[in-house]
Amino acid sequence: MSTYTTDKASPFSRAVINSMRKLYPEALADKSFDNTGLLLEAPFDPIRRQMNSALLTIDLTKAVADEAIERKDCVVVTYHPIIFKGLKSLTLANSQQQSLLRLALEGISVYSPHTAVDAAPGGLGDWLADIVTGTLSEPEPATRTADPEKSETASFITEDSDWGPAESDEDPFVEKAPEQKTPKQRPGRIALQRTYSKPTYPAPMGPEQTDLAPSSAGHKRSVIHPIEGVEGFEGAGMGRLVTFDQAQPLTHLIERIARGVGNPKGFPVAIPQNRQVEDIQIRTIAICAGSGSHVLQDVKADLLFTGELSHHDALAATEQGRCVVTLFHSNTERGFLSSVLKEKLTNTLKVEWKRVREEVALSGDLSPEWEDAVKDEDVLVEVSERDRDPFGIVILQSSKQVGKPLG
Repeated sequence: MSTYTTDKASPFSRAVINSMRKLYPEALADKSFDNTGLLLEAPFDPIRRQMNSALLTIDLTKAVADEAIERKDCVVVTYHPIIFKGLKSLTLANSQQQSLLRLALEGISVYSPHTAVDAAPGGLGDWLADIVTGTLSEPEPATRTADPEKSETASFITEDSDWGPAESDEDPFVEKAPEQKTPKQRPGRIALQRTYSKPTYPAPMGPEQTDLAPSSAGHKRSVIHPIEGVEGFEGAGMGRLVTFDQAQPLTHLIERIARGVGNPKGFPVAIPQNRQVEDIQIRTIAICAGSGSHVLQDVKADLLFTGELSHHDALAATEQGRCVVTLFHSNTERGFLSSVLKEKLTNTLKVEWKRVREEVALSGDLSPEWEDAVKDEDVLVEVSERDRDPFGIVILQSSKQVGKPLG
């Protein structure tokens, strides 16, 4: 009896996909542009079967594909679809198609939930709302007044000066400059000293690592664009609008956001030109993970909190007296994997895998390899260690600080 079949997928990957659909039905996704669901169904070879494990990632890059292959995962759950448009061919010349072909060869399937996670109650939108309404384990930072007397200064070197490392013993991202003479410069030119760090990226934390406690600030929460007709998912929809009972200092919200998404070294904040950040009070926050221009369009709120917003949309908001906080697209999404999805999927998958194993066992006429596969009770869900936003922050090391910290 042949054990390798080209018309059947791994029973464990089926259990993972069933679990994701129970948690985040594809009916919640925005089908006007999205491509959610099973994107790659790899044939199952029980003789060299993968581990009973799922790898969670925001983007399925070549690095993440390598990680899944090395780990021998059975399925990759990628928040962003790696396939958005119709394909006329699959070739190794295209980097994304190359990743898909390599994963198929290894028997690894790919599933994407994307905007279904955004819309679901308790999903990505509510996780971000939990962050802005959260309570720090220590007192909220006091607002400080910026000091206009302090200004950034660039470091310069002369033709005979040595290169020197950036003066920062505490920042592990600083790359030490080589000990060598700087090349001679043409007359009338000066060379800038290398004072920027390597790109830095926020490190998403699990629920046991963050110091944000459940909200103690009275507030109401509503859906910006409701979705109806999906049984069991009342209250679903795109975007969240948080209204505080009492206005909150913008500086406090910035601190909560930073703590909640992994303490990035910096992120963009837009405020009206005639106001100071320490004086701004926020009563309403409109929230959208990823790119918020469409979901947040025409929403009246004091603060727009999203992954990215165009220059013109941000400018329009500040001209109207509103504020904007962005984190780069996927930094509003990545922390959800470790904070929420890992535990939710693990718990649902344990039940579903037991059901699928029993169903396959009852089908009969199984080879010894198939019997071994369905006897394996192991369930593992992990978050990718190589997934990250394309953009990092480089930090000027030798400049004087402008103003004072928020806390």
